[in-house]
Amino acid sequence: MDFIEAIRSLWTNSGIYQFYGNFGMSWQNAVMIVIACVLLYLAVVREFEPLLLIGMAFGILLANLPLSGVIHMEFYESLPLDYGRILRDGGLLDILYLGVKLGIYPCLIFIGVGAMTDFGPLLSNPAAMLLGAAAQVGIFSAFIVANLLGFTPQEAGSIGIIGGADGPTAIYLTSKMAPHLLPAIAIAAYSYMALIPLIQPPIMRALTTKKERGVKMTQLRKVSKAEKILFPIVVTILCCLLLPSITPLIGMLMLGNLFRESGLTDRLAETAQKSMINIVTIFLSLTVGATAAGETFLRPDTLKIIFLGLFAFCLSTVGGILFGKLLYWTSGGKINPLIGSAGVSAVPMAARVSQTEGQRANPGNYLLMHAMGPNVAGVIGSAVAAGFLLSLLGN
Repeated sequence: MDFIEAIRSLWTNSGIYQFYGNFGMSWQNAVMIVIACVLLYLAVVREFEPLLLIGMAFGILLANLPLSGVIHMEFYESLPLDYGRILRDGGLLDILYLGVKLGIYPCLIFIGVGAMTDFGPLLSNPAAMLLGAAAQVGIFSAFIVANLLGFTPQEAGSIGIIGGADGPTAIYLTSKMAPHLLPAIAIAAYSYMALIPLIQPPIMRALTTKKERGVKMTQLRKVSKAEKILFPIVVTILCCLLLPSITPLIGMLMLGNLFRESGLTDRLAETAQKSMINIVTIFLSLTVGATAAGETFLRPDTLKIIFLGLFAFCLSTVGGILFGKLLYWTSGGKINPLIGSAGVSAVPMAARVSQTEGQRANPGNYLLMHAMGPNVAGVIGSAVAAGFLLSLLGN
């Protein structure tokens, strides 16, 4: 091979040539690269959910660079999976994506979430469970609307779960019922989680009065160690007997919490909270982002999913606040309705937003621990909603 042929071969095998020579096929990839850069800006400069958004945006970038070969989504289009082909011909992210496809990563993340979660505020105020349940109304409302817009029941259920503001649950359910929608649903779910401080406050102010927002709540009772140990065991038994399909998520969440509360497994709890959840978050965010190839992501249905996800999330916030107002009236003004907005599953961000809005109305207000009750109830509620949809609609 002479020098000229070598240069020509190098040029024709470059990604730049792929853009130049096949522009009609790769403009979608160019758009996705721009989107990846915008998401990186939001994560790094604006600090919107950087732990997840940086990996997800970089995965989008890698998957849309021509000839990168890091992932081949066509390997996952037919069942049963051809593991031999994936291991033999797959790229790096093909191997890692198996953790998403098989529902492994969300469950491992739930162990870490459980190990970081204190269910004490929920146990000291059981009414918080009702607020967490009320905040799931967006899931089922978006499910109905998505059905009316022509999505299949499985697709509609996967779209609706965005309203729970729980990324791992959304990924778990979508990987089981509508894996082809995973990129759009995952990006929508995590984006709205990151934008909670922008989305929720206007809704909270519109639905409550300054007097309601300024209500000071009494100090929570102290929860005994026995209650905290029994809670994950009882919840696991009850939820998994009612909805066996959600056993992997609820079981791992409560196992992580038992590591925390038993007082005998500090090393395991610390590992779950730090090392394990960090490693799995890298794998999950990177591989989910890599599924957003331009040819499959840039479709009209993607825009519908993004708008339906926003609708679901806003309606979940509304449901929690309105139920909070009901408790305010029935308690004689002792419950601040702002804590209802924390019934979505974004822990602890939604609780912090309730705290911030409460202090704006009354600088001496301290709602954080009261809002953590509905917030952790929302984690259980969104998982139960996912289990219900999976039992009802799962293939």
